[in-house]
Amino acid sequence: MTAKIIDGKAFAATVREKVAGHVSRLKEEHGITPGLAVVLVGEDPASQVYVRSKGKQTVEAGMNSYEHKLDATTTEADLLALIDQLNNDPAVHGILVQLPLPDHLDSDLVINSIDPAKDVDGFHISNVGLLGTGQKAMVPCTPLGCLMMLRDYHGSLSGMNAVVIGRSNIVGKPMAQLLLGDSCTVTIAHSRTKDLAEVVRRADIVVAAVGRPEMVPGDWIKEGATVIDVGINRIDAPEKGEGKTRLVGDVHFDSAVEVAGAITPVPGGVGPMTIACLLANTVTACCRANGLAEPQGLTA
Repeated sequence: MTAKIIDGKAFAATVREKVAGHVSRLKEEHGITPGLAVVLVGEDPASQVYVRSKGKQTVEAGMNSYEHKLDATTTEADLLALIDQLNNDPAVHGILVQLPLPDHLDSDLVINSIDPAKDVDGFHISNVGLLGTGQKAMVPCTPLGCLMMLRDYHGSLSGMNAVVIGRSNIVGKPMAQLLLGDSCTVTIAHSRTKDLAEVVRRADIVVAAVGRPEMVPGDWIKEGATVIDVGINRIDAPEKGEGKTRLVGDVHFDSAVEVAGAITPVPGGVGPMTIACLLANTVTACCRANGLAEPQGLTA
């Protein structure tokens, strides 16, 4: 068999369309425009590209985009003062501080200074606790995107056996909580799991988020399983020429596609969903702040 390719780029476009529709209704019916503030400290090239993309897509969805670019030498006190200002600005419904931060800044302190209701990255300790106890939370964007794609492909996930490979606070742990919330039986595995291959072979759903290029070969995958590959790794590609590289996931795509029922490619799978879900979270935060019904299909 050859797996169905789950097109994250196309799915993200449908999510952005839904977001734009909700934004339009908020403007027309309530006179409210959702606003997203992104804070970038320093000049990390990858972060700069990401922030530009976020700003562009925010505006395209009809929302207000507020970008704050700070020098790499910005003090912790000045950064916290900016976040406090954004917390108290009613025009700002979502706040995102782009990571990684320069070494002299305490990332945990900075993230936990954001108003949890405006924490559209879902990293604040309060949102982590709410998600872990099954309460209403702001959900991290990448796991939310994975959940949306799984729901779209399967409908109900109830009773399915899911394995999450990776235990990060950003993807692995929240992904497991979301799958539990949809009544999956969930195992969190990682690079030190004993008999990892056998653990993965039992899974109806495999979410690979371990950060190791092509770590999961096709013979680890149960026939017909759904594979969500969160990994984005750059490896040498001598076939393209000297010094050239290419992107691969945490799953060996060419072998996995022969046994899986469905699989996300890299690139073009999970990646595009992250910004789409950031926009969705901003609309959700805006609705909650104004006592309005949450947007259907855009939350966990």
